[in-house]
Amino acid sequence: MTGTLINVATVVVGTALGTFLGDRLPARIRETVLHSLGLVTLVVGLGQAFELFQRPLSTHRASVVVILGAILLGGLIGEALRIEAGLNRAGEALKRRFGKGQARFVEGFVVASLVFCVGPLTVLGSVQDGLFGDFDLLAIKSLLDGFAAMAFASALGWGVGFSVVTILVYQGGLTLGAAAVESAFTPITIAALTAAGGILILGIGLRLLELKEIRVANLLPALVLAPVGMSLVERFA
Repeated sequence: MTGTLINVATVVVGTALGTFLGDRLPARIRETVLHSLGLVTLVVGLGQAFELFQRPLSTHRASVVVILGAILLGGLIGEALRIEAGLNRAGEALKRRFGKGQARFVEGFVVASLVFCVGPLTVLGSVQDGLFGDFDLLAIKSLLDGFAAMAFASALGWGVGFSVVTILVYQGGLTLGAAAVESAFTPITIAALTAAGGILILGIGLRLLELKEIRVANLLPALVLAPVGMSLVERFA
């Protein structure tokens, strides 16, 4: 759990610094910061999504169909489970207790939770930490998340910091259960996870740019379905 605890610390520190700075910035500057984050998030998402057209995924004709199917089926499952609604309810509960006067508290909590937990570094770093006590990947992720938290908090406020609850539950859970999932990670499943995660990150970027309020949390089951689907293709193709 060392890597996750470091991650929590950097997000808290980044949020504190970002909120301190954000309160002193005019609204138009905070808006520009948020839109800049949205553009960068789109670029990161595109970079990961293009894993679809690179090896090892590109060696399987079915890869695009599998990832598309994972996103569609994942969305249906997420809508049925109302994952985003649950995340919003958690954010509202935290806001009532800790975020009075923070107009964008829930948005900050939801967006930061998604950004900090969607991506291969989260999964691979957690497994590495859990199995071998090697938290190098999570240390790198922690540094990136700290700077991201500072930028997000300057525009969205203290809700960003409470994403540490999601980090502890999700990332910490992966670390504790690492032995159970270690064998699932092959080059093709990692590539599928990266590509599906990139598509979800694109959705987050569109939200930050206020272009489309995509319920990205309801697509999270795709992060399981995509690697499983490609694993089956690799085995039986």
